[in-house]
Parts: sequence; C-alpha cells; structure tokens
Amino acid sequence: MANDTDTVAFDVIDGIAWVRFNRPDKRNAMSPTLNRAMMEVLDELEFRSDVAVLVLTGEGAAWTAGMDLKEYFRETEAEGLKGVRRSQRESYGWWRRLRWYQKPTIAMVNGWCFGGGYGPLFACDLAFAADEAKFGLSEINWGILPGGGATKVAVELLPFRKAMYHALLGEPIDGKTAAEWGLVNESVPLAQLKDRVSEVAKILRAKNPVALKATKDAIRRVGVMTYDEAEDYLVRAQEAANSFDNEGRKEGIRQFIDEKSYKPGLGAYDKDRKVR
Repeated sequence: MANDTDTVAFDVIDGIAWVRFNRPDKRNAMSPTLNRAMMEVLDELEFRSDVAVLVLTGEGAAWTAGMDLKEYFRETEAEGLKGVRRSQRESYGWWRRLRWYQKPTIAMVNGWCFGGGYGPLFACDLAFAADEAKFGLSEINWGILPGGGATKVAVELLPFRKAMYHALLGEPIDGKTAAEWGLVNESVPLAQLKDRVSEVAKILRAKNPVALKATKDAIRRVGVMTYDEAEDYLVRAQEAANSFDNEGRKEGIRQFIDEKSYKPGLGAYDKDRKVR
C-alpha cells in the first residue's frame, strides 16, 4: 500500500514490513514530502502486532540518491531559516526514529545510495547491498561538505583513511567495495538480494522481540561509553528487559536445560510456545 502522496509505499508479508522509497523517476531522492510521509509510515508500523521486522528499500533502480536538490535545498532555502530548519527536523527526525526503532530494521540497498542516504543507511540495524549498487558522498562535487550526518556515518562505519578518501574524492563505490569497507554487512548479486534479506529477516522474526530491542539499543549506546559505564548500563538494560519479558527468558532456559530441544549457539528457542 502507499500513503496519500505515494512517496513512500509498504507491504506487510509474513511478519516483514517491506517499506519502499517511492520516487523512482527521481532516483528516490528524499524531499520534504517524502520525509514527512516516512515518519507517518514508521508511526503506523512500529507497534503493529503483525510486523516483526522492517526492511527499507527503494522502488526502481535506486535506493535513494540522497536529498532532492531542488525541493530540499533550493525551495526550502527560499523560505529562509524557518524553512531550512523545518526540513532538517523532518529528515533528521525520521532517521533518529529509525535508529531507535522498536523492531529490527534492515536496509536493502538495491541501487544508488548517495549523500543524505547515508542517514537512513546508518539508522538501519543491518544493511545488505546489491553488488551493482553505487554508494557515494558526492557533495564535494557541488561545493559542500557531506551533511545530514553523512560525515559522521562515514567515520562510524569506515576506517579513517577510507572515510577521508570517500568524502574528499566524491567517487562512487560498488556494493562489493561497500561491504569490504564496512558500509554494509554483505553484498550479493541484485537477483539474489531480496532472497538474502528475506532469509535474514526470517531469522530475526523468530527471536525474542524484547531481547532484540534491548540488544540493538545496547550496541548503539555502549560505543561512546567507558567499559565501566557500559558494564553498568548493560546490567540495568538486562534488568529492564526482564521486567518486560521475564517469562520469555525463563522459557528459553527451560527449553535448553529441561527439554534439550535447542542449542543457543545454533539457533533460537521457540518463542511462540507458552510457559508451562
């Protein structure tokens, strides 16, 4: 289905929400309209009981070519600082929302991923790309620095020299190189991309949702903490998770110790079975 403006579309199939940037004629460039629509879609899907995993991809030959230069920059700048700040809040807002989303999220990069596209790329918990995809920080080629958090994303995900080269040269890299550099988890031929992402999404779908949320938050939080701070945070995070779903944790232990029906190192316990 699509929202009223059709800039974002989604389908929910077997517990997986397939969300699509839906401006293929503009290489899915992010406009203020799209940014507002994406926030609405995230709102709609976040706590739906039939959604366990969210996949973000693009319609057509691009994931997203970044910000729409005409609509996001020229037209909002014509409104003065008020317009600029509003457009920034709308874009950064849904990327921030996606970073801390209730459900696990996967970026399925099927084509172009440029500039501002690095915001939602980093916001997703996992990222898989087509070998044929193109990644680039092209801002240097038209006279600005990589904005929209893209510089921070490069430094977070890439080694220093790779980040500097990527930002200063403005040269695109393909999906295989993006995987080698660490921008994405994995790269596969485009014809295999959806199957691979579906496989990963189904594995996530089978796991305890409270534990998934606590774990993804912990990974993002502890990177800026000292070891002692992280240790304390993780103890409190586990206690908080237990308060939400203590019975689920006990059921996992019961199936392992008493039933011997699964091995934690090889797969997840059956979360759909009721505690006896």
